[in-house]
Amino acid sequence: MVIAIIIVVVIVIVIAAMYNSLVSLRQRVQNAWSQIDVQLKRRFDLIPNLQETVKGYMTYENETFQKIAELRTAWASAETVAQKADISNQLTETLKTLMAVSENYPDLKANTSFTQLQEELRNTENKIAYSRQFYNDTVTMYNTKLEVFPSNIIASLFKFKPSELFEVENEEEKQNVKIDFSK
Repeated sequence: MVIAIIIVVVIVIVIAAMYNSLVSLRQRVQNAWSQIDVQLKRRFDLIPNLQETVKGYMTYENETFQKIAELRTAWASAETVAQKADISNQLTETLKTLMAVSENYPDLKANTSFTQLQEELRNTENKIAYSRQFYNDTVTMYNTKLEVFPSNIIASLFKFKPSELFEVENEEEKQNVKIDFSK
């Protein structure tokens, strides 16, 4: 009888430890996503200042400015990781175009406000890249824990769901930006 009680207590302790481990990993995934969200918000907050600085120099780049405005609006209403990832990737490409076009404006490149904003944006982009990597690493650990034995039993029993990775799905977005002024 004592042995049976000890076995039950050990099983309960093991189940509780696995459950707590899954909860802890799920919280880390949510925290990692929040870090990406914070950096994306920072990037979107920097963009209007960058746009205003650039607008005076680039009067015919309205298409790029309009695309950035549309992406900011879309990002604010996005609800899932996949939606925000897609919008973020589109914005990254649009910003690359903006920065590449700015190379043709020597006065703009010399503008102190522009260079400071460009540096802040570059730092934010680096933080976003790091946050994405950390998020994906955390999601991978969590999703792996959901699939390996015996924690997979506890995960299915308590209905833990896998998280999405932050991915670039469009192969074109992985390519360098091509600027063509002949149009």
